[in-house]
Amino acid sequence: MKPFEFADFVEEFQVPFVACEESEGRWADNGDWIPGSKVSVNMVGIILPLSEDDLRYAEAGTYSEKDRKIYTTQPLKIGQKIEYKGIPYTIQNFKDYSDYADVFIYYARWAGNESAGN
Repeated sequence: MKPFEFADFVEEFQVPFVACEESEGRWADNGDWIPGSKVSVNMVGIILPLSEDDLRYAEAGTYSEKDRKIYTTQPLKIGQKIEYKGIPYTIQNFKDYSDYADVFIYYARWAGNESAGN
């Protein structure tokens, strides 16, 4: 079966976002701990509000209207932090449609600060 080709759709309607990647720390030869580093990676994808069905039937627990669904042609990791329009999100769930589509679909939980008014 040929997968649905959504990559062109992602390219047409893409928006920029930043994915934060962390390298693991390691022990130096002299026994000192060297902490991992954080790197910001510019990415693109489609970032949408969750539908009523997404909010109602989410497997990973309840989501809020501030959470987002992300379609991208590059993989992300569960627990990875991203930032879109200055608002932080955490990748919570991966919807595996790899047998049917050429994009990665994720749910991202809003990780902003209530007191900041985001």
